[in-house]
Amino acid sequence: MEVFVAENAGFCFGVKRAVKMAFDAAEQYKEDVHSLGPLIHNPQVVERLSQKGVKKVEALDQIEKGVVILRSHGVSSPRVILDAEAQGLHVIDATCPFVTNAQKYAKQLVDEGYQVVMVGDRNHPETKSVIGHSGSEILVTEDFEEIKQALKKYPKKRIGIISQTTQTFGRFSEIVVKCLEICEEVKVFNTICYATEDRQTEVQQMAEDVEAMVVVGGKNSANTTHLADICREKGIPTYHIETSREVEDGWFPGMRKVGVAAGASTPDWIIEEVVDRLRKI
Repeated sequence: MEVFVAENAGFCFGVKRAVKMAFDAAEQYKEDVHSLGPLIHNPQVVERLSQKGVKKVEALDQIEKGVVILRSHGVSSPRVILDAEAQGLHVIDATCPFVTNAQKYAKQLVDEGYQVVMVGDRNHPETKSVIGHSGSEILVTEDFEEIKQALKKYPKKRIGIISQTTQTFGRFSEIVVKCLEICEEVKVFNTICYATEDRQTEVQQMAEDVEAMVVVGGKNSANTTHLADICREKGIPTYHIETSREVEDGWFPGMRKVGVAAGASTPDWIIEEVVDRLRKI
């Protein structure tokens, strides 16, 4: 069985940057280093950081002193940073620059008087971060019908559209086009990370040339889940796993070609373990 690995598999720029900042902080400060929430959506990396002394906390009041690292998905409000500094903590902001961009555009659209729509998952920490930085309640959804119903409350129908950075470009553009049909004015900022677009395009093409796909990454990782969804839409068996231990021999009866893709939060060592496991089948 041949195993083909996507070229754009593993850490993206934002994740690589955040992980390096966290390991550097652990090395420099030795102790009292904390991550406000999981640094990235990969439990294995979070565990390795914990072994290096980076403690994951869910709130500032769990930290007495030392360093706090802001997760790659951003924090729920700019107020969090002010509170951390007031508490005497040293703040390291590991927010992905693409998320920071989305926060900036959301605030700009709110200030310009648009009803802001963000195409994404309202329960994801990134979207909560964008809402918090916008200074206003914005609509977060992946469902056009929900947008249509919400617009009944806004007679001017002036909307600004942004996207969760890991959203599929197809879904984002589809909603933009539909909104153009029913709105008087639409202002759009494409806030999808270019690395996300590259991965999705590559996986779409790969899924046409293999008999099954194995997508590696955290089960709570939005970009990894989107990759798996794209493969399933191609109609081939698709397995979303976190580690090589989940791979089963019986998944590939008589198959000759299997593809491997990985989310932006998946480290190289996990991808290599999965590929080695597949090549032994």
